[in-house]
Amino acid sequence: MDEQAKLSLQRDVGLLGAVSLIGGTMIGSGIFMSPQTVVVAMGSPGASLLVWAGCGLLVILAAFCYAELGTVIKESGGEYIYILQTSGPVPAFMLAFSSVLFVRPAGLAGISLSFAQYAVVPFYLDCPPPELVVKSVAAVSIIVLAIVNCMNVRFAMSVQVFFMVSKVVALGIIIIGGVVVLATGNNESFQESFENTNVGINPIGVAFYQGLWSYDGWNNLNYVTEELKRPEVNLPRALMIAIFLVTGLYLLVNVSYFAVLTPKELMSSTAVAVTWGNKVLGSWGWIMSVAAALSAFGSLNGTFFSGGRLCYVAAREGHMPDILSMAHVHRLTPSPALIFTTAVSLIVLMMGDFQSIVNYFSFTAWFFYGITLGGLIYLKIKKPDLPRPYSVPIFLPIVVLLVAVFLVLAPIIDQPEIEYLYVTLFILSGALVYVPFIHFKLFPGLFDKVTVFLQLFLEVVPVAKNL
Repeated sequence: MDEQAKLSLQRDVGLLGAVSLIGGTMIGSGIFMSPQTVVVAMGSPGASLLVWAGCGLLVILAAFCYAELGTVIKESGGEYIYILQTSGPVPAFMLAFSSVLFVRPAGLAGISLSFAQYAVVPFYLDCPPPELVVKSVAAVSIIVLAIVNCMNVRFAMSVQVFFMVSKVVALGIIIIGGVVVLATGNNESFQESFENTNVGINPIGVAFYQGLWSYDGWNNLNYVTEELKRPEVNLPRALMIAIFLVTGLYLLVNVSYFAVLTPKELMSSTAVAVTWGNKVLGSWGWIMSVAAALSAFGSLNGTFFSGGRLCYVAAREGHMPDILSMAHVHRLTPSPALIFTTAVSLIVLMMGDFQSIVNYFSFTAWFFYGITLGGLIYLKIKKPDLPRPYSVPIFLPIVVLLVAVFLVLAPIIDQPEIEYLYVTLFILSGALVYVPFIHFKLFPGLFDKVTVFLQLFLEVVPVAKNL
């Protein structure tokens, strides 16, 4: 067992894999679906484009901050490990509790639903696909990617690179199509482009939630720092390459959507890319359905890859059952954590719908992004002498923190919904679980027999940190 305990996850993620993990997760279903909901919230093409640009700028600024955090704290786990080391175990456990049981599974469920919607569209041309069919296809996609990620890290990264390339090609087709249409003088949507704009805290907050859903995944690389080659170099570099690329693509794609479709057509479309494809590509419009499905599938793979690591790191720190901190003895993948994430994702998938999943996901995510950025400000003020291969001015995390506070409070203040209270209570309930079961360690050894059985059944062993 001493030899087994020395096993650690391998550094198999290079710069190309890192860029693909970030960009390939960000470019998912959102850019093919969320433009419709952003336009509905904002009411005009001009305001919608400003929201997309604002989302990109916010994510770029946040990524600069995360690049410093990832090079100062060189452990996997993303926000969880940063909050643990800056704010203490209770808020870190609250993050792990809500992320493992809701945020990450909700992200996986939302992306799998959008993949399934696009995947089944060609079979239901004259009517909406049945909900049971959509959810069944979504469930199958989650299970398939669970198997892929349990098999081998390099294989999962190869899948990620392939889908990253395919989705950039798909977005390139949309951009080129938009340029051709604009060249013919079709620019009605850009005349008086701010007419009918909805001005208010709630519409702006909801529009940002929907836009930021499309950018989600920008922080994924911070969850796998221990599996990244030369993290002090490749982490900041991959973040900047991927996020600048995705932001540019998103703005150009939205311009193309508005060049081809009127705001009314955009608002009424449930699959913007498919509606665009039918108008521009004619009988070849089905290509957009395939491209959107492939894009969502690649994003799902990246979300799965990083989501399992959060569960794994939390278990390694004693905040989750021990079995979730183990890795396969031969494949060196955190398979128990991945299997657990799969199970919870399937439960969330059965219970939720796409729209509610996106809103509550974004609300919870930015709540913890704010705490994480507060931790970076703390490190800059209290521990200025820490080795920092990469550093940002202190005003940067302060600005992003203020925006995070706005995003959390905006929908509640302007148009309160009881569901946000439920989500908040769920987050805070993590503290109630922490005190008896983690702090006071009630029922120690309760799962020992189950852990030994699963360890033998799954062929997994404890692993050391890879620092």
